[in-house]
Amino acid sequence: MDKFIARNKKARHEYHILETIEAGIVLTGTEVKSCRAGKLSIKESYARFIKGELYLVNAHIAPYETGSLFNHEETRTRKLLLSRQEIRKLLGKVNEEGLTLIPLAAYFNQRNVLKIELALARGKKIYDKREDIKKRDMHREAMRELKRNRG
Repeated sequence: MDKFIARNKKARHEYHILETIEAGIVLTGTEVKSCRAGKLSIKESYARFIKGELYLVNAHIAPYETGSLFNHEETRTRKLLLSRQEIRKLLGKVNEEGLTLIPLAAYFNQRNVLKIELALARGKKIYDKREDIKKRDMHREAMRELKRNRG
C-alpha cells in the first residue's frame, strides 16, 4: 500500500492525461524528513528536460523545522530518476507532439522510497473543461435519481 504525500487534483481538470510513469527523485536529508511529515506541494510544478536529463521544477518542500543551518532551498529544481530508454521516449514525445510532463502524485512506495507519478499530458481547451463538467453533473444527477427511486 502506497502512502500518498501530495496530489495534483487540478491536473486532471486542466489536461488530457495520455500516459503515466513512475519516477524516483533525488532529495537531500532535510527534504526527505519534510516529505515524511507531509510538507510537499506539487500543484504548480512540472517536469522539464535540461541537458538530456529530467528535472522537477517548482515543487515546494517546506523547510524541516529542526533542520537548522543545513536546511534546503524550498523550490529548487530536483532531478528525477528514470531509465535512459524512458527518458529518450518521453523526450521524443514532448518535443515532437507538443505534450507536457506534469506530476500527478507524490508517495512513498512499499520500500519506503519517495516516488513521483508523472503524466504525459496535453492541455485542455475551455470547451473540453465545460464538457467534463457537464458529464460529471449529468452522472451525479443520474445517481441521485437512482437513489431516489430505490428508497
